[in-house]
Amino acid sequence: MANLRELSQQESFITSGHRMCAGCIAPVVARMVSMAAKDRNVVIANATGCLEVATTIYPYTAWKCSWIHNAFENAAATISGVEAAYKSLKRQGKIKDDYKFIAFGGDGGTYDIGIQALSGAVERGHDLVYVCYDNGAYMNTGIQRSGATPKFADTTTSPAGDVVPGKTQWRKDLTAIMAAHNIPYAAQASPGHWNDFISKAKKAIDVNGSAFINAFAPCPRGWRYNTSDGIEICRLAVDTCVWPLYEVVDGEWKVTYKPRKKRPVADFLKAQGRFRHLTPEMIQEYQDRVDRDWEALLKRSGEA
Repeated sequence: MANLRELSQQESFITSGHRMCAGCIAPVVARMVSMAAKDRNVVIANATGCLEVATTIYPYTAWKCSWIHNAFENAAATISGVEAAYKSLKRQGKIKDDYKFIAFGGDGGTYDIGIQALSGAVERGHDLVYVCYDNGAYMNTGIQRSGATPKFADTTTSPAGDVVPGKTQWRKDLTAIMAAHNIPYAAQASPGHWNDFISKAKKAIDVNGSAFINAFAPCPRGWRYNTSDGIEICRLAVDTCVWPLYEVVDGEWKVTYKPRKKRPVADFLKAQGRFRHLTPEMIQEYQDRVDRDWEALLKRSGEA
């Protein structure tokens, strides 16, 4: 279990003073991964997106480690190439220090246009951690829908109107897709449960081989909530089971947090402007889907 006092005094590989939006949870995700890494040497690959753009506005950077910017679609390819080069140099005795390789990407660059590179990297078994900060749309380029966008969400490319009620498809289950690659570690985490998050990030960093963390990362602009409510939105997602917390270790599924009293999905939906057009029937459809998925997860974890 992480010690909060020790964590608060720990130096991070990402600094404050960046230009992320007020209320954005993406830098919180990066900060928690940094806490798990402690004083280890890391190399970061950062896909094009909010986290990259707002932390490296030329000539400034918020990163205090080796950091590489690459295109939307190839963060996993870039970091896997660096990891392969490092192993070669290590074998030749040209590098003595130990390094860990971490990639950060948003859901657009991970669920959609980056999934080919990510799938290839973990299938090859590179010793790396890929962290997806899932804010449910292409927020950096104008709040367009992505494979992570929830059903009924209002975005600029799935606008809610009289005919179409927002996005018409359910979101992609990327964590399960990554677990299906038979990698040593995959997990779903939320900054609203910091101890669970940091514990999972540490496991991912310590594992020998490929690891994946899907991190819940609300966006105040795209989700339309008050900037001070980001962590509360994270907690609502977990307590309604919209975003369940679990891990898959060597193929074994385990739920890491079960709400004492499962809250209605409406509590999560009504806290965000992107769902303000929902009818009671649509909310019920959403509730039914969440209930079904939660029961399936419990069954898969042997807890049904």
